[in-house]
Amino acid sequence: MQYEAVIGMEVHVEINTKSKIFCGCSTNFHAPPNTNVCPICLGMPGVMPVLNREMVNKSIAAGLALNCTISRWSKMDRKNYFYPDQSKNYQISQYDLPLCLGGWLEIEVNGGPKRIGITRAHMEEDTARNVHTLGGGRSGVDFNRCGMPLLEIVTEPDIRSADEAYAYLTELKQILQYLDVSDCNMEEGSLRAEANISVRPVGTTSFGTKTEVKNVASFSGVQKAIEFEIKRQIKTLNEGGAVMQETRGWDADRGITFTQRQKESAHDYRYFPEPDLVPIVVDAAWEQGVAESLPELPQARRARFAKDYGLSAYDAQVITASQDYADYFETVARSGADPKQAANWMMGDLQALLVDAKQEIQDGLITPSHLSNMLKLIEDGTISGKIAKDVLADMFASGKQPEAIVREKGLLQISDSAALEGIVRRILADNPKQTAEFRAGKEQVLGFFVGQIMKATQGKANPKLVNDILRRELGA
Repeated sequence: MQYEAVIGMEVHVEINTKSKIFCGCSTNFHAPPNTNVCPICLGMPGVMPVLNREMVNKSIAAGLALNCTISRWSKMDRKNYFYPDQSKNYQISQYDLPLCLGGWLEIEVNGGPKRIGITRAHMEEDTARNVHTLGGGRSGVDFNRCGMPLLEIVTEPDIRSADEAYAYLTELKQILQYLDVSDCNMEEGSLRAEANISVRPVGTTSFGTKTEVKNVASFSGVQKAIEFEIKRQIKTLNEGGAVMQETRGWDADRGITFTQRQKESAHDYRYFPEPDLVPIVVDAAWEQGVAESLPELPQARRARFAKDYGLSAYDAQVITASQDYADYFETVARSGADPKQAANWMMGDLQALLVDAKQEIQDGLITPSHLSNMLKLIEDGTISGKIAKDVLADMFASGKQPEAIVREKGLLQISDSAALEGIVRRILADNPKQTAEFRAGKEQVLGFFVGQIMKATQGKANPKLVNDILRRELGA
């Protein structure tokens, strides 16, 4: 029997406010364990939580960017459970009346667009972090994370493959980073993606039994976990077994999912309205104020870069991967430099230098003006593309402007026709065999001559002028 996968994603995003969702404790991830805590986030008797307004603003921004309807009236609820990561034995979340409802996000699938429905995005407090690395069979609980502002974004079961899930997560992360609502750092737990996976016979519409896969540390890990789980469920059904509804973990070393616990249902949590918090009323003016503050989002920016700067769809995708990267490119392009050349240098040599140095583009010594000025030196014939590679490396290390580097190192391109003609004639005279081969029709020999001339001039010869002189001297 042929099966298809049915996948929904739950993504928990820590919102980057300075203080926690219901108290004034710092959200600094790197603080020593159990130092960013107070009676409110520890759930001491008699304390009263107060909702962080900036958390609501950023959640509305995320909802609008995901084409959701912002609820005019929503509330917080208590989700009751008994695990050590909540000292008060309940989590404050949203249940039946969330802040954001019914949106969508568009991804590219096989060269075409596909909309993934967004069921809801609701606010809640994060839980504490269980630590199992203390040794001696001991575990600990770090309550610094407890009460961190969290937005949970839940999709419709519209995803049909691990590749689509990866594309969804990548697009979602990019949007959230453009909005500056979260750094989406998976290593620090500020973005956690959980997949709900089931399979069903092709052609049917009813859903199979789903499993939820948690504790995956990267998007590629999510992709691999989904691929494994799809195969596991199909194998189970083909062998006459039944898929159990459960929560499964991901073992990256072995490349398998494994049972963690039986999946709870909503009634197990005994939700009820949070009595210590007032309802959240977002009127039209509040929503409009947030809407007006939204930046240009990735999809719109990709389309504009393709239209205004003539970039290919692929180049526009790469250049807009982060807002800093896109801002850098646009500053260079608006300075008068050739946009396509700017994109090529950014995606090629400059990116290679950044990767080697483990730097982001906004942190390096090469500013947009550095790159723009270098491109203008290439365009006006002052330096060649080959020399520019050395200039770029020098700029990256020193932060000097390209004009200064060219002067200091004597890197001016040789564009004197008379001087180059003498060099070309000498190279031709020293290589009579290759000269005869070219004149006999072996066109590729021209590259040999160009290489010899560049070697003789230490790469300073004007390549276009060299080609013109060579062809003239060879009678081509």
